[in-house]
Amino acid sequence: MNYDRMAQIFKVLSDKNRVEILDLLSCGPLCACDILSHFDVTQPTLSHHMKQLVETGLVESWREGKNTMYQLNAKVTSDWLNLNQQLFTADERCICHSMCGDEQ
Repeated sequence: MNYDRMAQIFKVLSDKNRVEILDLLSCGPLCACDILSHFDVTQPTLSHHMKQLVETGLVESWREGKNTMYQLNAKVTSDWLNLNQQLFTADERCICHSMCGDEQ
């Protein structure tokens, strides 16, 4: 398990606005203007949040004319969900087995 990667994503998700942005994007792609209309923040603040989400790979962005579009990165979010399940489950890959033996 890549703990550095997980910590990086947890850090980005420590902001409630970013978590809410992911929830919005779970419905499908949105332009920055639609995301901005949902929040009481400035455009530069939204840009900062989006940059953080894009840099972690959770969100993809592209241009459509004058608009910047955003969507969840399906592969990264799926991998992230699987890593979280591993983190909170004592399966055969769990670090606890290397610490305590196979008694668990």
